[in-house]
Amino acid sequence: MRDKIAADHTHYLSIGRNKKVYPENSPAGFSALGTSTPLPDILFITSFPPRECGIATYSQDLMQALNHKFKRSFNIQICPLESESEVHTYANTPKYLLNTDQPKAFTELAEAINEDANIHMVVVQHEFGFFEKKEKDFQQFLEALTKPVIIVFHTVLPHPNGSLKGHVEEIAVIAESIIVMTHYSATILVNEYNIPSEKITVIAHGTHLVPHSDKEELKRKYQLSGKKVLSTFGLLSSGKSIETTLEALPAIVGHNPDVLFLIIGKTHPSVVKHEGEKYRKMLEEKVEKLQLGPYVRFVNYFLPLPDLLEYLQLTDVYLFTSKDPNQAVSGTFSYAISCGCAIISTPIPHAREVLRNDAGIIIDFENAPQLSAAVTSLLADEQLRKNISSNALHRMASTAWENAAIAHAMLFEKIDDGQISLRYSLPEINLGHVKKMTTDFGMIQFATINQPDIDSGYTLDDNARAMVAMCQHFELTLEETDVAAISKYFYFIRYCLQPGGNFLNYVDEQKAFTEQNNETNLADSNGRAIWALGYLISMSNLLPKALGAEAEETMKRALVNVEKMHSTRAMAFTIKGLYYSNTKNKLPKNSELIIQLANRLVQMYRHEASNDWRWFESYLTYANSILPEAMLCAWMDTGNITYKEIAKESFDFLLSKTFRKNKINVISNKSWLQKGEELPAVVAGGEQPIDVAYTILAMSKFYDVFREERYLRKMRTSFDWFLGSNHLNQIIYNPCTGGCYDGLEENYVNLNQGAESTVSYLMARLTVKKYFRSESPSGHAKEYSLKLNRPQ
Repeated sequence: MRDKIAADHTHYLSIGRNKKVYPENSPAGFSALGTSTPLPDILFITSFPPRECGIATYSQDLMQALNHKFKRSFNIQICPLESESEVHTYANTPKYLLNTDQPKAFTELAEAINEDANIHMVVVQHEFGFFEKKEKDFQQFLEALTKPVIIVFHTVLPHPNGSLKGHVEEIAVIAESIIVMTHYSATILVNEYNIPSEKITVIAHGTHLVPHSDKEELKRKYQLSGKKVLSTFGLLSSGKSIETTLEALPAIVGHNPDVLFLIIGKTHPSVVKHEGEKYRKMLEEKVEKLQLGPYVRFVNYFLPLPDLLEYLQLTDVYLFTSKDPNQAVSGTFSYAISCGCAIISTPIPHAREVLRNDAGIIIDFENAPQLSAAVTSLLADEQLRKNISSNALHRMASTAWENAAIAHAMLFEKIDDGQISLRYSLPEINLGHVKKMTTDFGMIQFATINQPDIDSGYTLDDNARAMVAMCQHFELTLEETDVAAISKYFYFIRYCLQPGGNFLNYVDEQKAFTEQNNETNLADSNGRAIWALGYLISMSNLLPKALGAEAEETMKRALVNVEKMHSTRAMAFTIKGLYYSNTKNKLPKNSELIIQLANRLVQMYRHEASNDWRWFESYLTYANSILPEAMLCAWMDTGNITYKEIAKESFDFLLSKTFRKNKINVISNKSWLQKGEELPAVVAGGEQPIDVAYTILAMSKFYDVFREERYLRKMRTSFDWFLGSNHLNQIIYNPCTGGCYDGLEENYVNLNQGAESTVSYLMARLTVKKYFRSESPSGHAKEYSLKLNRPQ
């Protein structure tokens, strides 16, 4: 049977179930508004919920991540795997189905896929059990396909016999690419199956970003207060060897009478079919025999993901006791690490790769005494648990589902040979972490992961930037709650203003100014404060009248020392502040100060600039974009054409040094770029969110003035740096918390989400919103007029 797929893709095809055509409401996306060209389809052949198995959950999580990040790049379609005993009703009617028990299903599916012009490639989530006794049919299906095929091997068995080796080699010959989840699996495929390494891509099992909620609050929620919680989860089967933990538990209880072991998960459906609840009953009998009733709780459910993640976040020690040495990877293990659990695991390949170097504890298979000793040592040492958790979280940062989606999408783009163009989707604006970092006094400086570190105190720098960001947010949303935040940050700025008109920067938890103010040059901090005050004044018609008046009075006091400024960036920040203030109420004195400071920058520029070095200094360091932006602000206020010319020359020069291969690489804080030096061939890390954000803010102003679309394109390219378009291809912005990671290093991302990085991201996101608020699937910006008619 060959069912014709309608040319407009308004029908679903069911293969192997009942050969009926199902109506579809509308295509998921089109390549451009007003055209009928659909986005490419990528078809996933996999088990899928409501089927209860690990690969079904994996596929759902991966597809959600792909759809979330790249919904304007391609459509994800699913072809669920079924059998006569595994028939399900899906939340959304799938485009195809494959019933592996029906003889002609494989052939009919291959024909349908080949006829479907919109399918660009096929991704098969492979597990040997899916195609047991159907290996020949599956092989013929792959051979019949005319579309590129990606095979994801969830199991890679070492030491294969001749039959298994031949079967895997035949699959590999047809596959355009093979994905495995550990380097160990890749090595086995190369060494034992003779598969070329260039055909293999390692993409680790994805992990969930979680907010890392307060452990004690979660324990109260689940009636576990006062308990030291051990847990394991997943669909139960004898391979999990949970009895090893039960045998270790009496000794653990002897040292920790407040311990509770949670066994989370129902019995695997396949196990139930073959042997019923035999394994669970055995565990229950062992609990009774060892008199462990008060210390063990069965949670006999296939938990919704949010509930599962909360159980894992409240867990003190997670136990992974699989007795299968060939289990290459475990989703349960990955989820537990992402939730901050201290892990004890048997030595499956995944654990050996991830838990090295103090990121967890590995014990021998089925070794209850080792397990008991490891748990007892961890429960006795809270700091050790925290250290292990932190090490593992940093080790697993690259495996977030968002990063797994990026890795898959890049592979799709490569295989589709230019027909797929990756376009990152803009995240929703999330103020959660900004609010979390803010106390009644102001914004805390640092965070450990996403937990505010009050011991780090406060800075004028962070609160000035936070006030600008919240002013931006209020301009766009007019949310009344923003006014309280703006006021809070303003009063912190005013608190830092000294009688002599200068600002101090560092304030401790007790609101006392610290010695660091005497050890650090505070010129840039003073400039930032003036910038923030000017920005608030520029929009004071939207704010309470008293707040605007207080800001103007504070600005007046802060300007008494401006003529003494000679720090390059302090002058630039101050010019911006004076410019913004003048857009509300243009004062001749402010314009005089702008001219005085801008002329100093002109002198610096003329002293250093040459044909191949169009810059104000003999090096490029940090916050570079504010210098040309300040010159443009000076022109906008005074009309002096020299300022405009220097602004454009210097900004275009800077962009020539920070954009390459269609990505932004801001100047590294590890190695400033000196005049006469070449850019390093390899990115050295040390890229800071604040530099990307300042570039975006400057790009906005240059686009508004010059209306050159390249500025708009580069603005979006710059913002994509936060979303994964960087040299590590990893997210810098955390959409779960609303926080931004503190830096992009050569080989890793700094997961701490401090005030500077988080507010920098927010300023960038709010700026981008003005230009990319509405997007077509093709990624073309739909500009719209701001509600406020004022210079930006």
